[in-house]
Amino acid sequence: MNNTTPTPLQPTLEDILLQHDRRGISALRPFLPADNTLQTAAFALQHCARVIIVTGFYVNGTAETDGPPGALALANGFLQLDSQVTLVTDRYCMPFLQSALPTCKLFEFPINGAEESRRIAQDILAETRPTLLISVERCGLTREGFYRNMHSVDISPYTARLDELFTGRENTIGIGDGGNEIGMGLLYGRLIALPQLVANPTTTATTHLLISTVSNWAAYGLLGAMSAVSGKNLLPSVEQQSRILQDIVARGATNGVNGRQENKVDGFDEAVNDAILEDIHRLVDPVLKTEKRQ
Repeated sequence: MNNTTPTPLQPTLEDILLQHDRRGISALRPFLPADNTLQTAAFALQHCARVIIVTGFYVNGTAETDGPPGALALANGFLQLDSQVTLVTDRYCMPFLQSALPTCKLFEFPINGAEESRRIAQDILAETRPTLLISVERCGLTREGFYRNMHSVDISPYTARLDELFTGRENTIGIGDGGNEIGMGLLYGRLIALPQLVANPTTTATTHLLISTVSNWAAYGLLGAMSAVSGKNLLPSVEQQSRILQDIVARGATNGVNGRQENKVDGFDEAVNDAILEDIHRLVDPVLKTEKRQ
């Protein structure tokens, strides 16, 4: 890589990632660094030798379309950096990650109680020895010890305790769009003052936190920033990400807003999702061309 010093991008990646904000996640922007995505990218590049990526948010008997595409894009990006990549999810999301990236390790984390889950997490950590952990749209525990969706419905019986991989660890990144995802506990004090965003925020914090209107978008934004910092294009193409979305929907993934099996993410159709990734490319690609000429 060329360097790990973030160079300001205009417009900022945050401007792109918070477009179409319907739920009010932008209210948290003032409490994160102005160049948060670039700072997080530099942090990720410094700790990218062995990466664990978790995802999968239970919706209507399966997992939603927000999360797996972003996690798979990140996995592919880190593989291009010669990182060792491990994907972790539970049985509801497992079909959407299987065989997608055969060079990655893949763990299905069982849905168990706290003590057994803690043991399983320690086994995974001991085997993979991660230098970085990233969560993409993964429900996090509330202060009361439950997993609750955006409607405050308890989904604990359907959610593996992947928080155990993050608790007490450094070098972690959380990606969320609502306040109940792993990592959002970093701003817990702010979230409880915004009940219109989420009534039951998670307390599970990460070292760095990325927010966006849709969590997949923040994953792409992180890859765009990592590309700008490293000088290597790690971004997927729009066509690649469209194929991934269509594939996981065909396998049973659902739109998280209504639980329907359709090619939408958090209610946004493919055209909107494609446009966000195009905006990121439009911002980052000239930076990469400039670096190649130097």
